[in-house]
Amino acid sequence: MTRAKIKIVDDARLREELDREYETSSQVQLCRYALLLASRILAMVNDPALDNDTVKEGFLINEQWQKGNASVHDVRQVCFKIHQLAKTSEDMTVSTALRVAGHAAATAHMREHAMVASDYAVKVINLLYPDRMDMVETERLWQIKQLKDVKTSG
Repeated sequence: MTRAKIKIVDDARLREELDREYETSSQVQLCRYALLLASRILAMVNDPALDNDTVKEGFLINEQWQKGNASVHDVRQVCFKIHQLAKTSEDMTVSTALRVAGHAAATAHMREHAMVASDYAVKVINLLYPDRMDMVETERLWQIKQLKDVKTSG
């Protein structure tokens, strides 16, 4: 089982359920899930700073890696750029959403990035909806469903 690497208000039971699904997923399945997750979070935050070529490039390179058309080096290089955007953002919610995107793209480098992206997504929920465990639960249930759907879709 993985452990959260960031401080978040979370539903431990649902995170464990997601982690069990994660453990039985292929890296390509995790890439697909992570990109769905990041796209959802970026749309939820809906800030112009999130609609940029670097994030789009990260998603594209992840998709190319899934098909064997990009190297891990290519993935890492673009992910560093996304994380640099996160570091320079003055808006905590935008910065955290960029972390989701960066870790989602980086799942092609290491599968564990999918869980880190999931945790950062919960942090976005914490920022958007402070003290709303119902929203955290909704997010984790969505994550679990999406990963299960990705796994059954082939």
